[in-house]
Amino acid sequence: MIKVLVADHHPIIRTGLKMLFDSSKDIQVVGSVTTGKELFDFVGNHDVDVVLSEIDLPELNGITALRTLKKEYSDVKVIMFSIHPEEIYAVSTIKAGASGYLTKTVSTQTIKDAILKVYNGGIYISNNLAQRLAFDERGNKPSKLYKKLSTREVEVLKLLSSGRRNKEIALELDINEKTVSTYKARLMKKLNVTNLVDLVNQARHLELG
Repeated sequence: MIKVLVADHHPIIRTGLKMLFDSSKDIQVVGSVTTGKELFDFVGNHDVDVVLSEIDLPELNGITALRTLKKEYSDVKVIMFSIHPEEIYAVSTIKAGASGYLTKTVSTQTIKDAILKVYNGGIYISNNLAQRLAFDERGNKPSKLYKKLSTREVEVLKLLSSGRRNKEIALELDINEKTVSTYKARLMKKLNVTNLVDLVNQARHLELG
């Protein structure tokens, strides 16, 4: 039986996933948490095989939690389960240690398939993204945003677009404010903008694109 922990601050998601696997012979939801702190407390005290976690976790964003989790509990597989489009975040989260990426629009069968695949050592991304990545690798079309930005740059961009100030980002990512400013400057250069408003608008446009 694969033991799954759900980390999501939406009650309907936590309840729905538990109900989904109640009758499963292969997968059991052993717990659900709402914050990054609760996630680490649970994994530290219970046997967990796979964590299904959103990116926007209260107290600690999911990418930061993912990095720490993979350092401290390397055997635990993590699937990011997000409202954000995989074109922007999937590759970055997998670089940070995730074993899969699911958008919250996928079918229940896809969730089951992803859990089984990562539990058995695989990496799960959608067929559509896999094809687009292969297409880019062959040089048949321009490289996408997610190929240009580092995992940390995507993390900073995500926090900037959610309205965080430099000081708040520095605290959340455990880096200094000067480093945040450096990342912001790099992002502006790579996304070809000259101010924060345009940078945030560009990030939102890319998420919708």
